[in-house]
Amino acid sequence: MRRNLRILSLLLALVMVLPIAASAQDIWKPYDEQGNPLRTDRDAVGENGVVAASNFYASRAGLEILQKGGNAIDAAIATAYAIGVVEPYTSGLGGGGFMLIHSAETGEDVFIDFREMAPSLATPALWTIGNDGKVIGGHNSEGGKSVGVPGEVAGLEYALEKYGSMSRQEVMQPAIDLATEGFLVSYNMNAAATDAYNNMIKYPELGHYYLDEFGLPHEIGHNYQNPDLAKTLKMIAEGGKDAFYTGEIAQAFVNAVQKYGGIITMEDMANYQVKVREPVRSTYRGYQLISAPPASSGGTHLIEILNILENFDIGALEPSSAPALHLFSEAFKMAFADRAKYMADSDFQDVPLDGLTNKDYAKMLSEKIDLEKSGAYEADDPYKYESGSTTHISIADKKGNMVAITKTINYFWGSKVAIEGYGFIANDEMDDFVAGTESVNRIEGNKRPLSSMTPTIVLKEDGSPFMTLGSPGGTRIFTTVAQVISHVIDHGMTIQEAIDAPRITDNLGNKIHYESGEMGFAPEVIEALQAMGHEVNDRGEWNLYFGGVQGIVYQEDGALHGGADPRRDGKALGF
Repeated sequence: MRRNLRILSLLLALVMVLPIAASAQDIWKPYDEQGNPLRTDRDAVGENGVVAASNFYASRAGLEILQKGGNAIDAAIATAYAIGVVEPYTSGLGGGGFMLIHSAETGEDVFIDFREMAPSLATPALWTIGNDGKVIGGHNSEGGKSVGVPGEVAGLEYALEKYGSMSRQEVMQPAIDLATEGFLVSYNMNAAATDAYNNMIKYPELGHYYLDEFGLPHEIGHNYQNPDLAKTLKMIAEGGKDAFYTGEIAQAFVNAVQKYGGIITMEDMANYQVKVREPVRSTYRGYQLISAPPASSGGTHLIEILNILENFDIGALEPSSAPALHLFSEAFKMAFADRAKYMADSDFQDVPLDGLTNKDYAKMLSEKIDLEKSGAYEADDPYKYESGSTTHISIADKKGNMVAITKTINYFWGSKVAIEGYGFIANDEMDDFVAGTESVNRIEGNKRPLSSMTPTIVLKEDGSPFMTLGSPGGTRIFTTVAQVISHVIDHGMTIQEAIDAPRITDNLGNKIHYESGEMGFAPEVIEALQAMGHEVNDRGEWNLYFGGVQGIVYQEDGALHGGADPRRDGKALGF
């Protein structure tokens, strides 16, 4: 059914895309005249500032704010609100995320946690678990019982009040305009809606917003408008976070979630709190790494992976060779073993961050790696080393201010619960808890579910700015970010070359997932990995499974080079 819908959708797109495109020549489109995704023209160089987001319209919103004199934080918030309009299937008002800010003036690094929270009444008994260990009815990933209390509006307002220079109305206006005037539907938005067609029918409020008058996904090139979302954004622009968390928007959110079995209350909405945390830090071959702490596992295990790899001369290996991929695979498996045992919201659980990010711990782990054979690993003891389809946005300016935001509603289309009359979708972040009572990442009231989001900033040894980056992609996020950082530092790739390069991932399943095709790994490389004992799984080429990196690097000539991922609709813009 979904395959037939996609074929019909693409055929109709051929009829519709050309006339619309002709009236919007100034709009960069991530697809060609036949509706096929473009894999080129994703990067940009700017002397004053660069914005890299997973959608042209969102990058343009941030760039406009920079051009009007706003700072990097103003631009980041404008981009964040805009991406929720043009990529409603990945993030938005009903979700949450993390923001990492580096101030050029003070050298301060600030990590803002606006991750969703479990409702106060939530317990492991929220879901019923079958004999197969899975949640009956899929209630952890769709419907009201999958919804956490959203943090996006609170987090973005906090950042604007503390570090921005423009008004809420100014930074939100581009998003309001996009929701009001519309934007051209991309290949990825059309595909996401086509794949979710059955859920569009099952949850009619979702279908109301994202199916057309014929009951089909909106075509590639169609000008899509969401006046209900424009209304909601205007209310937030005028009334701030209180308009979202205590008024009619909050009541509509609670009603929608409870209609589908959820337990969020108005008190949960009103009591949501942003957390400001100390980022995790380390170095990689002299460069300073600054990244996400719990409730994200991403930054910690990014550092653990790079610390392990630092014990090998990665730069002397071909980046797409079997020996290089073998080392990444082994480091990934070790990190996932530790993640499963130790990682949770640090407000609820003692997490051995110092041990997990310790260089000596990583060296000990690296010595377990057999250079000729795939291994299997269990979590080790980092306490011995203690010293006491999500989206991503990267923004940097010539002063050295950098912002990295990763935010999400979890799976594409979140919980599938749309808020009728207000035009946005509730997250399904409760799925990031582990069902049952055994895991440190079990459900508890007001707890934040474990994330893998990894907004990251890299400084040179002297503290001068070098790179900001991040990615969506679930548990593939920190493995993806590790590969991009290594490509830039170990192999001297440009940021766009590093983003375009094929990727692998591996975890406790002990199976390398890889990209193939014209841009992917050569068959003989995969055969060599199999000879070393690795199981492999071909994910095809340009696969969304491997995320969508947006990154910016400060070049030696002082210009900023932004890269965006062809696996999604990413486009960097600079001036």
